[in-house]
Amino acid sequence: MKIQVPLSSPDIVEKDIEAVVAVMKTRFLSIGPKVVEFEKRISEYAGVKYTVAVNSGTSALHLIIRGLGIKEGDKVLTTPFSFIASSNCILFERAEPLFVDIDEETLNLDPDKVEKKLKSLKVEELKRVKAMIVVDAFGQPADWDRFREIGKKYNLRLIEDSAEALGSEYKGRKCGSFGEAGVFAFYPNKQISTGEGGVVVTDNEELARLARSMRSQGRGESGEWLDHERLGYNYRMDELSAALGCSQLERIEEIIKKREKVAELYNQKLARIEEVQVPYLSSNTTRMSWFVYVIRLKRGIDRDRVIKFLREEGIECKPYFTPIHLQPFYVDMFGYKRGDFPITEDVSSRTIALPFFNNLKEEQIDYVVEKVREGINFSR
Repeated sequence: MKIQVPLSSPDIVEKDIEAVVAVMKTRFLSIGPKVVEFEKRISEYAGVKYTVAVNSGTSALHLIIRGLGIKEGDKVLTTPFSFIASSNCILFERAEPLFVDIDEETLNLDPDKVEKKLKSLKVEELKRVKAMIVVDAFGQPADWDRFREIGKKYNLRLIEDSAEALGSEYKGRKCGSFGEAGVFAFYPNKQISTGEGGVVVTDNEELARLARSMRSQGRGESGEWLDHERLGYNYRMDELSAALGCSQLERIEEIIKKREKVAELYNQKLARIEEVQVPYLSSNTTRMSWFVYVIRLKRGIDRDRVIKFLREEGIECKPYFTPIHLQPFYVDMFGYKRGDFPITEDVSSRTIALPFFNNLKEEQIDYVVEKVREGINFSR
């Protein structure tokens, strides 16, 4: 019997609803105490001094790029295997992404390839490389010891895109705390949701001050509504979103454990299908806070045909990720072509994000796994 299995589904409980309704009974729907409370709770959870709440993870990355003074003509080293925002935010400031290929196992930026790339640059080009945006892909922490070492050696500002990694730990330390600044995001498919929203996390007081100003039309610390000290944006998080975030964050341990259980069930059941590679976990990952569950098919299997089969059977799924450098406007702007980053391209051609959310039932997982098996046979 065909059943419908969504790709994701937010875990909203009555307490979350009550928290949002309580805000609606106050006079503060924006610029109020719940945003301050949410920022404080994120700082405590992530182990950072400052948190600045904004309307999306993309906005958070943009504020970091601008706050660090990255500008036209500069280059920022990053990964082509990510959600497109991690490189688009560089383009917002007319700087240029400098892509380096990924590690085939972790799917994160490969530090050996990064160092090799930096060593290959001529002196004048190397001077233009100002920062690295390193992504904790799918919740798996990057090799932060290596990247901090590289950043120090080449005098690069280190930015952690931990949008997918709230609660993940590298060698016992939480993601979001390794770069000069980092971001979390709270879209409905993330570990916790604020509907739409994100945060800048940092120990850099000046960067936090600039981000607070720029998120609210460049207003100064005086708070006067029509006093603007710099160019800014309307990137504020509203009070309703912050209230939902505070409520969800109270359940973060429960949520992470639920997602761990779903991932473990998938791992066990998919291990019986030899054409499927389940997600790899690095030995440096002392805790994985699962964002999505992405499998890789054996080379030679028609991934797109498998996806089509699964969708026809009621299972929502999608390729995850598609290479950023092969997006049409990146090809137009920079002349990228197939073969430029072979590992990213190979992995991207074989990945499928399967349904994954807190309350996914075992019978749904069984159905998905059986249909993956059938879809592989169908695609031969």
